Amino acid sequence: MNDASEAEIVAWLAPSSERQIDTACAHVFLRGPVALKVKRHADLGYADFSTPERRLWALERELEFNRPAAPDIYRAVRRITREADGSLAIDGAGEAVDHLLEMRRFDETAVLSARPEVVDGDLAERLGRSIADFHAQAPLRPAGGLTALSWTIGSNAQILRAIPELDQARIETLIAATEAELERQAPLLAHRSARGFARRCHGDLHLGNILLEEGRPVLFDCIEFSDLLSDLDVQYDLAFLLMDLAFRGRRDAAVRAMSAYLDEAARGFPPEIWEGTAALPLMLATRAAVRAHVEAHSGKAEVAGAYVEAAIAHLSPAPPVLAAVGGLSGSGKSTFARAVAPELGASPGAVILRTDEVRKRLLGIAPTDPAPEAAYAPDAMARTYDEMLANARALLKAGRAVVLDASFIDAGLRTRAEALAAECGVPFRPAWLHAPAEVLEARVAARSGDASDAGLDVLRGQLARGDLGVSWPKVDVAGPVPPAAEAWLERRG
Repeated sequence: MNDASEAEIVAWLAPSSERQIDTACAHVFLRGPVALKVKRHADLGYADFSTPERRLWALERELEFNRPAAPDIYRAVRRITREADGSLAIDGAGEAVDHLLEMRRFDETAVLSARPEVVDGDLAERLGRSIADFHAQAPLRPAGGLTALSWTIGSNAQILRAIPELDQARIETLIAATEAELERQAPLLAHRSARGFARRCHGDLHLGNILLEEGRPVLFDCIEFSDLLSDLDVQYDLAFLLMDLAFRGRRDAAVRAMSAYLDEAARGFPPEIWEGTAALPLMLATRAAVRAHVEAHSGKAEVAGAYVEAAIAHLSPAPPVLAAVGGLSGSGKSTFARAVAPELGASPGAVILRTDEVRKRLLGIAPTDPAPEAAYAPDAMARTYDEMLANARALLKAGRAVVLDASFIDAGLRTRAEALAAECGVPFRPAWLHAPAEVLEARVAARSGDASDAGLDVLRGQLARGDLGVSWPKVDVAGPVPPAAEAWLERRG
């Protein structure tokens, strides 16, 4: 295959394009509804595009890796041909001298890094569940996982030590803490790799590589050029998004995405999905360290330093706590749980376990699908609470804070929650939400698209039970729930 120089290809594509975007690995040319990507003709160390064969290999992998999550964006690898008159063409009659990737052009302002404020609770929920589904369908890579994370940690150390603009004393603090935590978590990570948690992942899953189209998150720009950067523990893949959101001050969205991810992933992955959160601080720190050297090499030393400090903080996590939010239907338990979770435990916050979601998970139906009446029979209710408390036990023992979101009308269930905290040696922080009956009825009547199946008949049955003798601290939620949650945090802080 006769080569065409990088300069020749750029000079050929640029004049007929509206815009050219240059990255470390490629040139992208925007023209009408299409984007054309060509790889740089270089060996970058971490990626070798120095020959036409290597560039074709990378483009074909990029198409293959991105198709599952973004099939409408990644279209085809096209031949760049040398025509009889010496000119270049796309899929012409001449001999192929290189290749390019044809993509559908999308609105750049729809990328979430351009507007992180749009990642509200519903979108964060969709993000967590869609990423879990993406991981569940990804090919197994048992040789990855621990191997890839160890390599990245070593690479981070080497790169950060070579950046004089960074505080090298803090770099050494970060490296020592990271290496110690890696040694502590290595057996868990190796076990997860053997149990199916190491897969071909996205590899670069931050907000800059997630697009919002028609309300749906679309993952794009997977790493294709290195198995060490793509054959990962699925939780390490998720960790980039969680770290990115937390660094931007959006722990609320990170908690919602994390909780949704775990609930969805627990439908298909082995039960170690919960225990694996013990390694999350290490994974968050490693992702923050990656961003530190990327920002430093972009001339943003102050931002890089902030990422270093964030990485160090991830490796000194706050201790776990068990919170439990109870109350009648319509009292705002889920709103309350989502408001307090970001403030509890290790970054980005507590995992929320909600009986309405656990019930649907056990039934194998979508969280917003209505459950059959039998799912609310006493034995089925018992299984739901058993599962929720078992999940909470695993999370607490892994060092992750938990918020239980359930009615807790039965005194025995309240006692079990308190006993679980004592068993795990963590503080117990309960809240019992209450509001006038007319407020509860209005909230239940206004529900839509929620995991709760409780209607007005359920609420009225609860109200008919009268005083439940609840000893948990009472929280008045007759008004807006978030201020009540904030006040509860301050009282109990």
